Amino acid sequence: MGAMLKELDKPKTCHLLNQIMMCELAGVVAYTHWSLMVIGPNRLPIVAFLKAQANESLLHAQQVGEILTGLDGHPALSISPITETNQHTIREILAEAVAHEKEALDLYKNLLYCVQDASIYLEEFARGMIGQEELHHMELKKMLRDYA
Repeated sequence: MGAMLKELDKPKTCHLLNQIMMCELAGVVAYTHWSLMVIGPNRLPIVAFLKAQANESLLHAQQVGEILTGLDGHPALSISPITETNQHTIREILAEAVAHEKEALDLYKNLLYCVQDASIYLEEFARGMIGQEELHHMELKKMLRDYA
């Protein structure tokens, strides 16, 4: 017989889900801002990429919010802090995006550690999101190579 699942720490899980939701919503704002600030000959593909990231961040926030409310949590009406650096070269925008993706990745890893062995569904959700965030992080780092 397999190991028994431990009790899910709902307050801690809801707190983490709220942090993730606020981070993802901040991503919507940040990616939208960055997409508007890109100039130069490489503008169009980078703007398209950044807009896609903004849309995906919104989808992630909605998915997380559904889980949060499913656990009787209450979504915050705020977003994570966003620093306006007023640095808008493509290199600087991509570097800021890398930092944002790292923050989201760390939050999803914290969620995984919190729910591990307590909820198969939440574990699988966290693992899937970690995979997506790792892929975004890798893509952004590849894009940054030309601007090093």
